[in-house]
Amino acid sequence: MIDPGAEPAKIIQQCQGLTVRHICCSHGHRNHATAKEEVKAAVGGETALSLLDAKAYLRSADHYLNDGDRLPFGDFELEVITTPGHSPGSLCFKVGNHLFTGDTLLQGNIGRTDLPDVDLSKQLVSVLSRLLSLPENTVIYPGHGATTTVGQERRENVAVEMLRQVG
Repeated sequence: MIDPGAEPAKIIQQCQGLTVRHICCSHGHRNHATAKEEVKAAVGGETALSLLDAKAYLRSADHYLNDGDRLPFGDFELEVITTPGHSPGSLCFKVGNHLFTGDTLLQGNIGRTDLPDVDLSKQLVSVLSRLLSLPENTVIYPGHGATTTVGQERRENVAVEMLRQVG
């Protein structure tokens, strides 16, 4: 499970009949992590996020994730990619050619940059070097908005365009 931010009853209902092994947060902002403990109490699983965000936002977890960590589930494996910028310890999660980006990368844009702990330059570097370097057919599931692909974001994302203009 990724980013149980709100509506714990709805999340718990959707998990009926499933075995939840991991409850991962892409970052520590409330709208991505608030329901994790209530969901854990109801469906099990171990909570996980970056230590940097745990410290920054006073969030606890069973495990703290680092770049390159791999969490097995069923026949799959979730790979952790650190992408600092939107928060000190922002993470993205890759499963095969599917990428869950939280608020690091959205369709056509990046996550909010007006929050206190945002570092725009780090976020842009994360997007360009860590995410848009993946194969263009990688499907992106942002924390908000519509799905997209790496190829589409290389061509149409305003963050990429900003960097092109800066040189």
